[in-house]
Amino acid sequence: MATSLQARTPRLLPLLALLALLLCGGCAMVKMKPVSNTDYVMLKRGDILNSGRLSALSQEALSVIGQTPAECGKNLPACRQVVAGTDGLQTEQRLSTLAELWMQEALALTPKAKAGEPVELSAVALDAWLETARYSYAYLFFSGRTPAQRALEDRLTQVRDYYNYAAEQASSVVFQRTRERALQGEDIGQPVQVDRWTLTTRFDQLKLDGIPRQLVAASSVSFAGLRSSYRRDGFGAELVVVMDGSDLAQAVESEERAADRPFYSAMPAINATTLLHFSGDTLEQVLATREVRLEAYAPDDTGELVLHGQEVPLAANFTAAYGVWLAQSGFASESLRTLFGRGEGIREPHIYLMQPYDPQRRIIFMLHGLASSPEAWVNLANEIMGDPEMRRHYQVWSVYYPTNAPIALNRHTVSSAFNRTLRHFDPTGKAPASHDMVFIGHSMGGVIARLMLSDSGEVLWNDALERFKLKGERLARVEGRLKPLMHFSPQPEVGRAIFLASPHKGTDAAGNRLGRMIGRLVRLPLTILGAFGEVFMVLQGADGVDAKAKEPRISNSIDNLSASDPFIQVSSTLPMARGVKYHSIIARKKADGALADSDDGLVPYWSAHLEGALSEKVIVSGHSVQETPEAVIEVRRILREDLHEVEGVDLH
Repeated sequence: MATSLQARTPRLLPLLALLALLLCGGCAMVKMKPVSNTDYVMLKRGDILNSGRLSALSQEALSVIGQTPAECGKNLPACRQVVAGTDGLQTEQRLSTLAELWMQEALALTPKAKAGEPVELSAVALDAWLETARYSYAYLFFSGRTPAQRALEDRLTQVRDYYNYAAEQASSVVFQRTRERALQGEDIGQPVQVDRWTLTTRFDQLKLDGIPRQLVAASSVSFAGLRSSYRRDGFGAELVVVMDGSDLAQAVESEERAADRPFYSAMPAINATTLLHFSGDTLEQVLATREVRLEAYAPDDTGELVLHGQEVPLAANFTAAYGVWLAQSGFASESLRTLFGRGEGIREPHIYLMQPYDPQRRIIFMLHGLASSPEAWVNLANEIMGDPEMRRHYQVWSVYYPTNAPIALNRHTVSSAFNRTLRHFDPTGKAPASHDMVFIGHSMGGVIARLMLSDSGEVLWNDALERFKLKGERLARVEGRLKPLMHFSPQPEVGRAIFLASPHKGTDAAGNRLGRMIGRLVRLPLTILGAFGEVFMVLQGADGVDAKAKEPRISNSIDNLSASDPFIQVSSTLPMARGVKYHSIIARKKADGALADSDDGLVPYWSAHLEGALSEKVIVSGHSVQETPEAVIEVRRILREDLHEVEGVDLH
């Protein structure tokens, strides 16, 4: 029997080998399948933050310890404990996976909020966010390799985003606690105790001049009306600190006038970046600490930081504060109420600083047009502040003024507010900011800007004497107040001006039937004229009496913009200061037809054109040409040219 079996074994071996081969082929462990380009990206970059599912790298880590994402999700604390205690995972793998697992829990515990509104976080949710930030922080700085050595790895970007988002959520809670203490007069430098965490704060680098009203996460808002959002990738939470702004609106008919009303203010929204620093100099110390320091930085002033011996870029959003300010300003309705003299409006010009004053950066001064506000510059100002080189060399100021007032009065009061602001920051006039300034004006703002750069000589005064028959007692009544409006010299230290769709010689649209009808709707309460009210009443005299209203009708800005208005006819002949370089950007509604006969719907080419301009850019557009990409590109070109000529800076 044994001999028979031995004899047959050699013949059975090939059959057994074939059977084994067939069986192994049927239970192969590795198979190939195609991966689409979408799947490729998601496998590499998808994670709990952007897809709601754990990243491929965290899934791999769970697989090593015999867990699936579904099993782990049923008991996250137990799963994290296994991940933390398993020796089979590398330090980087363990820390990054724990950061993502803590974020999974934090997201589940955090309620959704409306854009720009703070989220009420429970102590448990805050704990989860701080643990997310802690493990991310440990991965970035204490896992063996520096961020620079992992610069091109997708995992570094993922974990950095976990840290930044966690810092954003934690900052909101700490801000609310700190604000409450500040309002109660307590020392905000003292630590804040939140459950098992001790948090200290540092906001001194923001140079705040009061207690903030609100903290807005830049990631939580987007802005309709802004074409671009400028930011810098890096480390930290991108936030907007919102201060209480100056309330400029007053009842236009009220005789009362606030004596302490400010003539300038910084934009009441500040870009900020916050970091969470965990105490400790080793991995073990960082993972054991309950002490966290929250620091806020001004991203305009700080571009990089050295953390644990490693230089890292500071994250920044340069658009968010500007967008938040404009969205909350109410400028659109307020400027119309001012124009038509109804309800509440503004009575005098106000200078807004788009960023904290810097004596080293030259000033760009923007003047809006009729029925408008600083909102007119939304995209142009954003493009300037968003450009790193522009931001390094320029600072933007913008004026907000009552556009129903006569042009002569607005020229005087805008100039006064501008110079008072300059003297406040630079009393000696020696700072670089006070030299080689650039004026940019749109529409009527361009007319005012040109007059601020012109020399009146005796031209306007002599015209007023003749036109209003000023002599004797009549002259004596107005001379003291009228002369400052009719006598002026060019604003010193302005090197360049850009005029956009500006009716320097007036416009027929202001004098036609529709223009006259709108002009009659515009009310000019005497409160707008302030101390100059009596002057304008005397100037109008009996000739200005409306038979139905039985009171003098004082000429307003729309009257002044008519091509037949004596003031615009005379003032358009005034020479600009020698040495001022100026440029024109002119709009035409239609591309066809003779340029000389074109207009933008309101301003004709012959009025916007200026002899002697260094450049003239004609753009097919309506009157709001400053909003077009072509105009923004042209302004940026001119400013680059200015930087080259004044500071020797070449931008490419």
